[in-house]
Amino acid sequence: MRLRTRELPVFPVAAGPVRPGVDPGVSAVDPRSFDVGPEGGPRLGLVTLGCDKNTVDSEHMMAALVAAGARVTSDVENADVVVVNTCGFIDAAKEQSIDTILNACALKDRGRVKAVAAVGCMVQRYRDDLEREIPEVDLFLGIAEMSRLVPELRARGHIRDGIVHNMERPLRILATETPHVSFLKISEGCDHRCAFCAIPHMRGLHRSAGLDSLVAEARGLGEQGVRELNIVSQDTTWYGRDLWRRDRSAPLLKDLLEALLDGTGVDWYRLLYMYPSGITPALVSLLAREPRLLPYLDMPLQHGSDRVLARMRRPERQRTVRERVRWLRDEIEDLTLRTSVIVGFPGETDEDVRIMLDFLEEIRFDRLGAFAYSIEEGTPAAGMPDQVPDEVKAERLETVMERQREISWESNQGWVGRRTEVLVDSLTHGEDGHDAVGRTGGQAPEVDGRTYLTGAASVRPGDIVEVEIVEADDYDLTGRLTA
Repeated sequence: MRLRTRELPVFPVAAGPVRPGVDPGVSAVDPRSFDVGPEGGPRLGLVTLGCDKNTVDSEHMMAALVAAGARVTSDVENADVVVVNTCGFIDAAKEQSIDTILNACALKDRGRVKAVAAVGCMVQRYRDDLEREIPEVDLFLGIAEMSRLVPELRARGHIRDGIVHNMERPLRILATETPHVSFLKISEGCDHRCAFCAIPHMRGLHRSAGLDSLVAEARGLGEQGVRELNIVSQDTTWYGRDLWRRDRSAPLLKDLLEALLDGTGVDWYRLLYMYPSGITPALVSLLAREPRLLPYLDMPLQHGSDRVLARMRRPERQRTVRERVRWLRDEIEDLTLRTSVIVGFPGETDEDVRIMLDFLEEIRFDRLGAFAYSIEEGTPAAGMPDQVPDEVKAERLETVMERQREISWESNQGWVGRRTEVLVDSLTHGEDGHDAVGRTGGQAPEVDGRTYLTGAASVRPGDIVEVEIVEADDYDLTGRLTA
């Protein structure tokens, strides 16, 4: 593992507008500003890197720190202690995490902060290397040890004696630009062994959270004003299967969704990271009849060529995807489908790319994230022959993006003249002729396009309003508030 940054590899690029986070699983600095906790408490600067699952982990940490008497802030330069929640998903994410840790250590060297803690994914996998190479870090905690953050900081004198909040309880502090939107992480780890992925090395095997605790967490988020909950995990369809192996009465994903609908008042639930092979007819029927379950499904494929999918050790092939898409589109009105693909996997040929493009044209996903393959040490793909040159990856990435741009434009044109609900995210105060910006049920936060609103001077963030779509481009929509 390299601990000092050098030239970055080809970095994932979404086939869409630039958004914070880019796409599920891609590392990005959290741009949100927050300052919460009791006045006069020690100031803990928190930096979150990585995916929305890391965001959920950080929000649990914030709750624990505030309950212990600390004030948690995004202003790290004026903090007493800096905590970096790292990401180790791809090389670029690791180098970003290292840079952030080193920047925090530089503040410590200058006497600006008293201590630096690094936690999370990258620490879980590379703790020994990090401890050896960055000894100025005061505390390293992997994913399995994050509940020790408060006791460890207290033992070092950075937090005064007081109540220690149990981080496993469903308590989170939201510190977001859009507090009406949040994420519900329903499991940890992954049982799949995809050849390109290091997540099982960092987060372990799949472990489902308890149904009752998830309902309580979602209910609490709803009481805090959350109107949209995006359900996330490494494979959302896998929920409960680890418990079911030991107890055939254990709840599965359909049971969890029904419990969330019955036990909370959250308006919108969105399903992300849904492997096609785990989608069942019963689940499709539930999505079709429950309006609070948005007609939106994120189905990560990673490729469209069966030959490449086999080399990737993915659980699906074209036949399975076709079948699941047919089930979904036959039953769910106005369904939006999203997927992600990787170009440049070892051994990928021009013919494989052509097959993938033809398959994407056939299925016509409304949304797509496209990525260039990045070597992850310790994964089977890292040692495979026929690695694809970076310049070829870049060319193939651009080809996929151009093809998807056409599909996305045509999909959006189909909404012009129609009415739909929009969740208002922010006000624009008439800039560019728009009063506000929000998202339809077919636009996931951060990774998809947006809907710009006119005639909406009276709306507020968090409102759900009916609009008529009057204009559409490749990724964004424009809507006029209806009377």
